[in-house]
Amino acid sequence: MILVTGGAGFIGSNVVASLNEAGRSDIAVNDWLGAAGKWRNLQKRQLADMVDPGELFRWLEGRKLHAVLHLGAISETTATDGDAVMENNFRLSLKLLDWCTETRTPFVYASSAATYGDGGQGFSDDWSPAALKRLKPLNLYGWSKHLFDMALVERIARKEKMPPQWAGCKFFNVFGPNEYHKGAMMSLVAKTFADVKAGKPIPLFKSYRQGIDDGEQKRDFIHVDDVVAVIRWLLDTPSVTGIYNVGTGKARSFKDLVNAMYAAIGRPPRIEYIEMPEAIRGTYQYFTQAEVANLQRAGYNAGFAPLEESVRRYVTQYLAGEDRYR
Repeated sequence: MILVTGGAGFIGSNVVASLNEAGRSDIAVNDWLGAAGKWRNLQKRQLADMVDPGELFRWLEGRKLHAVLHLGAISETTATDGDAVMENNFRLSLKLLDWCTETRTPFVYASSAATYGDGGQGFSDDWSPAALKRLKPLNLYGWSKHLFDMALVERIARKEKMPPQWAGCKFFNVFGPNEYHKGAMMSLVAKTFADVKAGKPIPLFKSYRQGIDDGEQKRDFIHVDDVVAVIRWLLDTPSVTGIYNVGTGKARSFKDLVNAMYAAIGRPPRIEYIEMPEAIRGTYQYFTQAEVANLQRAGYNAGFAPLEESVRRYVTQYLAGEDRYR
């Protein structure tokens, strides 16, 4: 059996879908469903069990699992409850790591590109203790993920016991089906598609940095299918351990993203540039781009879909259809 924490969430439910499509139904999902319709992310899926988060470690007692895919977290970059974030993102992760170490269970977990902060130290996924200590996350979420990364590599540096396989994934800007419960944390594609379809202009921030035009702020946008492919590859390649960036390795602008949305429905783009709130101007990221050479050296060679293809697939197969869930 495979345990997927956060399995009803965005990335987690897409992993569950991929496993089902590969013929696996021996999947236990550990997640809160809440009242925001998150259950719909799993409405087409077959599961072996649904585990209440409060019962997780009692459920784990005496079990033997094929792997733990730890994708659950409080993932809002605007989260402010430090105690809740630390309990869910840091201490729970440590306990799962301990359990996987004790039971010799492979452990694949979600880190985040938010650990890189403003990008001033670059986006290298060098996971040595010295390299990690140079990073300065800008928000509570990024800090919680960073603390776990550091705690894990410190164990390795001290030559402590570890699971037979462990791997962390620093996800960059992921978009795709089943993200609709995320509210303000949805991708720009999901948040604005209804307006694109209605022919309304899409607002993008003006630039306040010399040499960068309005709308040319860049991110490493990656379709969730490509993220799932990396996770599945790690699951199928037990010899690979480490912390890896999961992005395309090619930054694209918000303007490119919006243009791709309009192209997907065959309409000319309409963009209006708005003032960026003063409160975020000093910390706003103008550029993120994953360095993916480490992942490639580890043996991952499937590549990543170009932005225009990824957006077209998301729009035509899900957002513009009758059923937008995978």
